[in-house]
Amino acid sequence: MKAVQLAAYDSKPELVEVADPVIESPLDVIVKIGGAGVCRTDLHIIEGQWEQKSGVTLPYTIGHENAGWIEAVGPAVTGLRPGDPVILHPLMTCGLCRACRAGDDVHCASSQFPGIDTNGGYAEYLRTNARAVVKLDSALVPADVAALADAGLTAYHAVAKAARALRPGDKAVLIGAGGLGHIGIQVFAALSSAEMIVVDRSPAALALAQEIGAHHTVQADGNEAAAVLELTGGNGAEAVIDFVGEGGAIEAGVAMLRRAGNYYVIGYGGVLSVPTIDIISTEINFIGNLVGSYNDLVELMVLAAQNRVRLHTTRYALDDFAAALRDLDAGRVRGRAILVP
Repeated sequence: MKAVQLAAYDSKPELVEVADPVIESPLDVIVKIGGAGVCRTDLHIIEGQWEQKSGVTLPYTIGHENAGWIEAVGPAVTGLRPGDPVILHPLMTCGLCRACRAGDDVHCASSQFPGIDTNGGYAEYLRTNARAVVKLDSALVPADVAALADAGLTAYHAVAKAARALRPGDKAVLIGAGGLGHIGIQVFAALSSAEMIVVDRSPAALALAQEIGAHHTVQADGNEAAAVLELTGGNGAEAVIDFVGEGGAIEAGVAMLRRAGNYYVIGYGGVLSVPTIDIISTEINFIGNLVGSYNDLVELMVLAAQNRVRLHTTRYALDDFAAALRDLDAGRVRGRAILVP
């Protein structure tokens, strides 16, 4: 089969021929890829930022946002048949450790992460396990929802946390209305009655944010913190949900936060530097967010099937993966780029 593999860090991936994946254990599932999301994390992987953390042996196939159709299943798999449309939770988990038994499978003690530490979905086929598979509603097309497997799931996980703590009349700032943020905006509109303020540098992104549920939009032009304070009566927001995490977003975001507020960190690349006296004197909280659980993905697919969360996508053929990566890196992708074998 064709697969996009990374042979060395800080070099260009290549489209090569590799062996098709095969069933290796009773709970394995082979999926014919219908769409693979192109994520900024893929750029970070190529640059080598994940080298120490993943410990993967090169070469390997990248791509961690995957959806498609069941091709084959192991002998112990039930409820899944060849041809079923599915989306894949990004982790292959064990189901036996304490985290899995608590429903917190994103922290599985023995997980594998296709596209991060084992072969991923920039390919024609992918091997995962039955615990990762969520069957899709008949209204959903794999290529249309593939990026919800990680970008959408991460956004849902963070926004759902925030929504559980927010009350009617509260205010929340969402920083970033791009590939991750535009999903988070829709999830927030579906889950919370709090007032939503969206901050972004791009007027086009802010226009989209207004269309999909933002109550207020603020351009990040150096004065965004002051603008948010004005919208919140000088108090700041009860929650700041940061989908950017670099380039000045953190400093501005902390300045937008109300006393005893919660700052949800999703985007990464910057450095959080806050005097400890400021944290204790205002009792603000910083909350990290990785990716959501299997149950989070199931819930997100319900919203997708109800058309309450939609991805804005640009499709590329698998052969055109290099163009997709270039366009993402240059900021030319509106929403999410999807590779279709």
